[in-house]
Amino acid sequence: MKLVYPAKFYKMEGNDDGYTVEFPDLPGCVTEGNDLAEAIFMAQDAASGWVLTELEDGGRVPKASPVTSVKAPDGGMVCAIALDMDSYAEKYGNKAVKKTLTIPAWMNTYVKDHGISCSQLLQDAIGKLAQA
Repeated sequence: MKLVYPAKFYKMEGNDDGYTVEFPDLPGCVTEGNDLAEAIFMAQDAASGWVLTELEDGGRVPKASPVTSVKAPDGGMVCAIALDMDSYAEKYGNKAVKKTLTIPAWMNTYVKDHGISCSQLLQDAIGKLAQA
């Protein structure tokens, strides 16, 4: 699914080169970048994350306002930000992905005897690593 949302860009306080970005159609979706290029990439990531979270929580994709109807803040600009939700969800989504696991026979015996789910154990371990 490809989406486009208008974003308001305005100069960041305390950083003459930086920009703050807000999405009028995505409540609370705000990000920043130390320059315009970084702000655009951060805007794509923030908006994609916002939409993906909404979808995974059972919500709907918000309708995008026409870019021409969004007014730029003083000294700022409005830019259309394109999102590739399929690519983003594949990389960051919560959808389960099947993986093959290879372990020694003695470990397989142990997990069977103790009712251990290798999938759950691996998810828990990687989750802890990701939070560290």
